[in-house]
Amino acid sequence: MMSMLISTMLSFMIPILVMMAATILSKKMIYDREKSSPFECGFDPKSSARTPFSLRFFLIAVIFLIFDVEIALIIPIIIILNSSSMITWTISIMTFIMILLMGLYHEWNQGALQWAD
Repeated sequence: MMSMLISTMLSFMIPILVMMAATILSKKMIYDREKSSPFECGFDPKSSARTPFSLRFFLIAVIFLIFDVEIALIIPIIIILNSSSMITWTISIMTFIMILLMGLYHEWNQGALQWAD
């Protein structure tokens, strides 16, 4: 019973001592506050959170996500090329790419890809 009490006390004391030593020995100062603040794509983290947000930046981010997911979906299709029939594989990949190209054409016509007017 005594050894269990000692091991429990040690399991609480060692992490507390390590955290105290890390706090004392860390070189963080008030001057490093700017370095440790979050950096959000050029926005000032200390200003108001209700400032207007650039809609163009949001559209470019969404377009990037769409094409990033496209790559994540095309890679497995390439891997299963050997285990599927060539006609089925070709029709499915061409359909997928045509849908993406139609979406890209639509975004281009709507002007979402024009960063500067």
